[in-house]
Amino acid sequence: MGRAKPTPEEKAALKARLQERERIQGEDAVLAQVRAWPEPDRSLFLELHALVRTEAPGLTPRLWYGMPAYAEKGRVLCFFQPAHKFHTRYATLGFTDQARLDEGVLWPVAFALTRITPEEAEKIRALLRRALGGG
Repeated sequence: MGRAKPTPEEKAALKARLQERERIQGEDAVLAQVRAWPEPDRSLFLELHALVRTEAPGLTPRLWYGMPAYAEKGRVLCFFQPAHKFHTRYATLGFTDQARLDEGVLWPVAFALTRITPEEAEKIRALLRRALGGG
């Protein structure tokens, strides 16, 4: 006799478990890499990471081209470029075409970061909400 097919509930539970495992493994990989970074990139990213995890807990941390990124449904939405990697005077918070930031025919998709003040934190929160389609 053949094996019974999984029920829709079992499929949903398996999918949820896989997503949780990917999220944990992705976050571990991101944080392991960031621990090796020099300051101020390390602290700046960790502040950003805490902000993203609070404002957009549904995003999955992962490495993307060797940089920390956050994905929605497996597709990268935003990423962090550390200054030291590109020998620039600022880090970059960037958004991919998955982010719903469209504003007419011209809009910014990358932002220079040297530190995160309360004012910048609110700007980042607003960008994340907008990128996720929440205005």
